Amino acid sequence: MATNSTYTVSGITCGSCASKVTDHVEQIDGVTDVAVDTSTGSLMVTTDAPVTDDAVHTAIK
Repeated sequence: MATNSTYTVSGITCGSCASKVTDHVEQIDGVTDVAVDTSTGSLMVTTDAPVTDDAVHTAIK
């Protein structure tokens, strides 16, 4: 069963930033989809396995 988690990320202001964040978060085992909204700084992560907040935070940094 898929799970969605939403994070607020500061500093994502352009498509290039969004692409880099997406690329890094997609590499986490269990992540099936990543959506970034540059206008709100939100990051939605869809997973099909447990993924820790720490793993997402590490991938963003």
